[in-house]
Amino acid sequence: MSFEPLGLSTELLRAIADQGYSNPTPIQSQAIPVILSGKDVLAGAQTGTGKTAGFTLPLLHRLSQPSGPRQRRYIRALILTPTRELAAQVSESVKIYGKYLSLRSAVVFGGVSINPQISRLRSGVDILVATPGRLLDHVGRNTINLSKLEVLVLDEADRMLDMGFIHDIRKVLALLPPQRQNLLFSATFSKEIQSLANGLLDSPTLIEVARRNTAAESVSQTIHPVDSKRKRELLSFLIGSRNWQQVLVFTRTKHGANRLAQQLEKDGITTAAIHGNKSQGARTRALSNFKQGSVRVLVATDIAARGLDIDQLPHVVNFDLPNVPEDYVHRIGRTGRAGNEGQAVSLVCVDEHKFLRDIERLIKRDINREMIPGYEPDPTIKPVPIQTGRGRKSPGGQKNRRSRPKKARGLEAGRKSSRPARPRKRQSK
Repeated sequence: MSFEPLGLSTELLRAIADQGYSNPTPIQSQAIPVILSGKDVLAGAQTGTGKTAGFTLPLLHRLSQPSGPRQRRYIRALILTPTRELAAQVSESVKIYGKYLSLRSAVVFGGVSINPQISRLRSGVDILVATPGRLLDHVGRNTINLSKLEVLVLDEADRMLDMGFIHDIRKVLALLPPQRQNLLFSATFSKEIQSLANGLLDSPTLIEVARRNTAAESVSQTIHPVDSKRKRELLSFLIGSRNWQQVLVFTRTKHGANRLAQQLEKDGITTAAIHGNKSQGARTRALSNFKQGSVRVLVATDIAARGLDIDQLPHVVNFDLPNVPEDYVHRIGRTGRAGNEGQAVSLVCVDEHKFLRDIERLIKRDINREMIPGYEPDPTIKPVPIQTGRGRKSPGGQKNRRSRPKKARGLEAGRKSSRPARPRKRQSK
């Protein structure tokens, strides 16, 4: 199936052809006609399946249609994303696909000066891509008016809730006109997200092109058991002996990312780290150098890696397993995108066995174990609880740092109750 039967304008089809795309992905072929019809959508798909184009293309088509004379431009569509990197990526997609249209777009996020954003907004925009925190900063300065909004998109909706943006999202919803189209896109699709969406959307169309919380089948997954203190040594060995040239490595903490990057540099492997404590400029430079090949390894935390779109990334390594199993799906979804093959490797010590069981339970499969000769774990080492943040330890009967049911109730209260929700600390604007 080609893009032509989906009902997109000639200008959009031309922009799609410029990018070398001829056939839509499953999420695109299902979502585009529904969005063009004006219906609310709740869409779940694996990462790397073309979700961004799935809502960007029909959004651009709808807004480019004649709607009568307008004296001034106003924000007609708002796309909310959880992180700066994802906001920048979505904004770039809007520009790429909308280059033959007369629509104007802007992106606003934290970590950079607000003044250029204010200037851009004052010139008038049709489509705004934003992170919740910086959006509300603009609202407080009266540089943004959302009273005439026609379409709201929540991208990576599950992660926005996980990052504690409930309070901010409720504030944003209060600024929007009640009559609007709502689109929720999520890389993972939990029951709580569906329940939450039912309280926010108006008779939404459910689109799900893959089993819930599953990794792309084009990604091979392998576990290498190893002692915690030998993980860095094993990682350097794998990169060198297998000649990996582009590797995205995940750590649990910002400090761990910095430490690992420094150690790999000492091993002669060009490495950069990105996390929430890095300036936006440093994060952008690190990602650019990684994409261009001048940096061989990019070490990232989960928050900083959201929205990373790296063409044909061959290798993802979990240096630390995530303590929230859904994050494993997000992580390895950075490779094996758009039908390309990818490899996901996890270095697992005895302390992380419970995390591994939770991940395998979520994805409903056992991950292949492979011992690397010379790096076999010491069977006499006993597991030690891992600090997962906020004074809670894991594994062994720990409290999970995220409580999805409470979050779901909190957002639903944004529509159904005036009872205030307790805000959580934002990790990124």
